[in-house]
Amino acid sequence: MKRSRLNLFKVTSMSISVLGILMIIATIVLFAYIGISSVTSGISTDVGSGSAYDQLSVLKSNYNTLESQYNNMKTSIDSSNNENLKTAYINADLELVKANSAISDVDSALASGKSKDEVQKRISTAQSQLDTARASISSVKGMIS
Repeated sequence: MKRSRLNLFKVTSMSISVLGILMIIATIVLFAYIGISSVTSGISTDVGSGSAYDQLSVLKSNYNTLESQYNNMKTSIDSSNNENLKTAYINADLELVKANSAISDVDSALASGKSKDEVQKRISTAQSQLDTARASISSVKGMIS
């Protein structure tokens, strides 16, 4: 009888030890899975926003080109006495300011980590505003010639 109790105690003790080790291993695996999952999610978010940063740099480049075209026309506008030309030039300036504001909105959306849809919406708004500014500057160039 003593021997069977001793064997029962050994088996129970061994079972508890094995279960404890299995619980520790399961906990480590769970934390590793959560860690890897969060790192993978962060990497895929960064990759998705990478193209948005590329689009932002294209928008900024296009804006700088338009701004230089706008500034190059300033001397001929100032020397002109055409009020319609001066009004069109001021309107082109306003369109450039709106385009710059829209580009800043894209930049702030990316910096604050807005959703991909929100960033794309702001990018399309900025592109539309750049197109409007480009048309306005072309109109002024047409009036100068």
